[in-house]
Amino acid sequence: MIPLLNCQSISKSFGVSPLFTDISLTINEKERLGLIGPNGSGKSTFLKLMAGKMKPDQGEISIKNHIKLVYLPQDDKFNDEKSIVDVLVDCLEGEQLEEADKYSRIQKWVARAQFENPEQKSTTLSGGWKKRLGIVGCMIREPDLLLLDEPTNHLDIEGIYWLEELLKEPEFAFVLVSHDRYFLENVTGKMVELNRQFPKGYLKVDGGYSDFLIHREAELDNQLQVETVLANKLRRETEWLQRGPKARTSKARYRIEEAYRLREEHSEVRKRNSRERDIGFDFDGTQRKTKRLLVAEKIGKSIGGHKLFGGLDLILSPGSCFGLLGKNGTGKSTLVSILSGKTNPDEGEIRLAEQVKMASFEQDRSVLDQAQTLKESLAPAGDSVVYRGRSVHVMSWAQRFLFQSEKLDLPVSQLSGGEQARILISRLMQQPADILFLDEPTNDLDIPSLEVLENAIKDFPGAVVLVTHDRFLLDRLTTGVIGFDGEGNATHFADHNQWLANLRDIAAKKKRSKQKTGKTKDNVRKLTYKEQQELQKIEGIIQKAEQEVEKLQEDVQDPDIMNEPEKLQNACARLQEAQDKVESLYERWEELEEIQSGGK
Repeated sequence: MIPLLNCQSISKSFGVSPLFTDISLTINEKERLGLIGPNGSGKSTFLKLMAGKMKPDQGEISIKNHIKLVYLPQDDKFNDEKSIVDVLVDCLEGEQLEEADKYSRIQKWVARAQFENPEQKSTTLSGGWKKRLGIVGCMIREPDLLLLDEPTNHLDIEGIYWLEELLKEPEFAFVLVSHDRYFLENVTGKMVELNRQFPKGYLKVDGGYSDFLIHREAELDNQLQVETVLANKLRRETEWLQRGPKARTSKARYRIEEAYRLREEHSEVRKRNSRERDIGFDFDGTQRKTKRLLVAEKIGKSIGGHKLFGGLDLILSPGSCFGLLGKNGTGKSTLVSILSGKTNPDEGEIRLAEQVKMASFEQDRSVLDQAQTLKESLAPAGDSVVYRGRSVHVMSWAQRFLFQSEKLDLPVSQLSGGEQARILISRLMQQPADILFLDEPTNDLDIPSLEVLENAIKDFPGAVVLVTHDRFLLDRLTTGVIGFDGEGNATHFADHNQWLANLRDIAAKKKRSKQKTGKTKDNVRKLTYKEQQELQKIEGIIQKAEQEVEKLQEDVQDPDIMNEPEKLQNACARLQEAQDKVESLYERWEELEEIQSGGK
């Protein structure tokens, strides 16, 4: 393997708080590495160090000569006055290309990114399409090493699948920071977790995310065993030290020194093991017994003459969890606003149970006062908050969300996105509710926080309406999904895979319809007899394949399997294989129908 970038004994601190110390890591040619870790562990900082945007406090970063390193930050910033094409032209500035080659490359990536209007101003793009433009702006430069910081942020599910296809078998190496577990499993070949819980400050594992889970669990179990062994040794040596001056002076000096060394080593291992604490997410339900908390009948909404959805029926009952799916701007957040009573529908009726209580999580961080301190934001009324009818001191409340006491006086503006998300969740927890409306609650949360959030939602006794692009979360929690197609329709589906299959079917029919025009009878190929037989049987084959996907999805969500990393790895692998098979069958079906309709 050819090393492209080498980090040797890297350390970085902000103020008196070290992010990481003495980290050594090598990125090799065509390596696909996922970088994870708790919020505040320094993942984004480490990427910036590798990209040369920051300098380490200690250590060296060396890059192989003549390689092209490209960095995608979390925030996508473009010149608002420039079009999509103009932005891509700027990305190619400095590249040794002829104008014709530049034009060809731009047209290729505009098509691959599925931009409908290349002359559209970047300022008018939604967050998801801005993210696509940022990704394409990196890809178009044909890097040798690509550094991606949260590339799935703001992408809808279709966008995430699009990015997965780009990263599955790339010609370049990449390092990406992500909290999307399915995404990590599908595109990476090596995992690194930055976490001071490990002796070296990080854990590196060859393999995907499921492989990483197995090794991580073994590593943590080993550390617990080391702590137990050290504790037993320390107890014996402490008893020896306490036998009195005469006994100590009659023994070798090295044993006294060894006893003190054991004490320090045990203290360090114990400190590392104690770092793994769960965030205290626990949503407060009212325990209402009403079967129908909310009933929506034939509701619809249009904005600016564009119909978002219409004729939608929905019943929210205790224990139900509906996921809302669709491209950005198709009406998901609008439906949440209508159901929560903040916006009126244009048509239809909504009926609520008597005195029903609702609480909402907004994805917009602008509701936070960035000038407030963390303490003021957590407890605006003073030094305490009221949770489940009792007073909790702000310091204890902060610790529940893994905020260290020294951060209480920091302004919100200096907190990470994940930390700001925790503030919003802390506010939501103080509101007893029958219905929770969660609009992108997973944005910026680290993986341990996501797991705790999942369990909190699962244990919530009321109803949940969930907008998220996290497929793992959708598979585990939802009792049904509502899919928005962007053309005025919102339809109930069993799960997100069924919704995606429906979208692909619609897209295939549109493509066939467009390709019918302009064909003559002379150049139209007909189905062979074997292909006719295949076309007649393929729908039944797809149905069986989709049933297999549904069965495997149930396996992945089975608690017995989820709690066994090795079983989870096998189940995820089988599920991915089954989903690939369904997708391949749909592509073949599309091809056969296109031939039958005269498209080829």
